[in-house]
Amino acid sequence: MRIVNLNPDTGIGASAWFVDIEGNRILLDAGTHPKRDGLDSLPLYSAIAKEELDAIALTHCHHDHVGSLPVALRHFPKAHVLMSELSYFIIERVLHNSVNVMTRQRDEMGIKEYPLFTHDEVEEIAARFQAFKYNREVEWASFNKTRSGFLSPTLEFYDAGHALGSAGVMIRADKQSVFYTGDVCFHDQTILRSARFEDVKADVLIMETTRGNREVPAGFTRAAEAERLAQAIQRVLDRKGSVLIPTFALGRTQEILAQLALMMQAGKLKHQPVFIGGLGRVFTEIYDLESHRISRSHQNLKLTQALNLVVPERNQTEQMRLGGGKLFVITAGMMTEQTPAHELALRMVEDEKQAIFFVGYADPSTPGGRLKAAKQGEKFMFSPSGGELTKRCEVQDFDLTAHANRDELLDFVGQVSPHTVLLGHGEEDARQWFEQQIKARWPKMKVIQPQPGLSVEV
Repeated sequence: MRIVNLNPDTGIGASAWFVDIEGNRILLDAGTHPKRDGLDSLPLYSAIAKEELDAIALTHCHHDHVGSLPVALRHFPKAHVLMSELSYFIIERVLHNSVNVMTRQRDEMGIKEYPLFTHDEVEEIAARFQAFKYNREVEWASFNKTRSGFLSPTLEFYDAGHALGSAGVMIRADKQSVFYTGDVCFHDQTILRSARFEDVKADVLIMETTRGNREVPAGFTRAAEAERLAQAIQRVLDRKGSVLIPTFALGRTQEILAQLALMMQAGKLKHQPVFIGGLGRVFTEIYDLESHRISRSHQNLKLTQALNLVVPERNQTEQMRLGGGKLFVITAGMMTEQTPAHELALRMVEDEKQAIFFVGYADPSTPGGRLKAAKQGEKFMFSPSGGELTKRCEVQDFDLTAHANRDELLDFVGQVSPHTVLLGHGEEDARQWFEQQIKARWPKMKVIQPQPGLSVEV
């Protein structure tokens, strides 16, 4: 088996793994790097330019996993695209939104390479998408069955519990197997239940390591963290301030909306409008409409009915009065430039009545990460377009992650019992923690941290 990590960065970046298993070739994910622009954000497709790719399998529809799919299909026009049926419902919306965002960034930030693909291109490739239920084993290279003399390999999606449609990918060939976790969550969230990876066994494991550098505090519970969030929101509303919760449109938005709905139903917060982004509204409606297909808690909780969701007009948040207590759950989670969360934060950061609450990871090099790192009352560089700001608003971080905690992932390694583990999708200290722990617990297990673009034989 030959594997190439196509992420152009050693940390969290553009997820894309090339796997050659017994002469059949598949690409696992086709993302874009969240901290890079233009062509620099793409996976290293040039490293496999001479390969004949049979298929592309997608784990979920976050941009760092699917954002370069049209570009990948330009390189590999014969490949067909496999995904879970829930991802099938949303992937075109994600890609069309990417075109809109890139076009705006070209016009407002002067990134001439944008957009990397067009609306027409998204429409054209949609015919190559194939959707499958979880735990259905399917052939993915049958038209090349005679290439290697082996039986055609199969693929199976496992519910990963991370976001709507998220999946781990099992590939079984004649003599070998490989399992790719994608982004996985082993604990129940407010809506989605935990991953269903119970029977996974494989020779090779490709694993995310996002939270390898974060220890879970003793006595921590998600329920207590949700209660802390409810009390913090009420405290801000009592002083007539507004709350901004920057989120990703898919997954984080619906998780926080579910939290707010339950808080309001329990009387912990008063019923009031919640301002969300347009794409977040679309995905929220899909969460409601497809609830019967989802492994979820609160099966009868329909967010669009339980909450008064309001999508502001473009630029409306820049003029909206922030007094009187408003709730904003809008993109982007790291408050990158040219997003509603970034523009709203510019008005809130220097006002001590306001609050910005983070409920997910914010890279230190992003506006959100710089805001979190700044000391209260300190002047800091928020963003190139926003300039320097003085941090006066309340800023808090709530651990409501959609990623598996490191001890859960480590136990999963033991369950899978592979002879080789490849570590990715994590910063260096996170990957190092996993390598040290795996080697200490299972000395005979081989651990590899693949460098960008280099082929690894396993």
